[in-house]
Amino acid sequence: QVQLVESGGGLVQPGGSLTLSCAASGFTFSSYYMSWYRQAPGKERELVASITSGGTTNYADSVKGRFTISRDNAKNTMYLQMNSLKPEDTAVYYCHAGRLVSYWGQGTPVTVSS
Repeated sequence: QVQLVESGGGLVQPGGSLTLSCAASGFTFSSYYMSWYRQAPGKERELVASITSGGTTNYADSVKGRFTISRDNAKNTMYLQMNSLKPEDTAVYYCHAGRLVSYWGQGTPVTVSS
């Protein structure tokens, strides 16, 4: 059974940091293209960052220089280190795995507010 379980979300003040984790099981994690998406209230889901099986990364312009995506294939886990958080980063963050098929996690909420 395929599972993607996000954790690490919460409430943080502007300028603060959070690290999200995505624990994967039920498929060959190391072979999959992994991504973080987010969806803010009333907005469409958008790509935040992605990482290939080989470790090549890509970021949305809005998070470049502030967020870092990484993966640990030995632990079947992907991470998103988020620094200098802004109120506009408030959203539900989703983990996505893609290759020939596509899997989604259930999401973890991030709220940036003072």
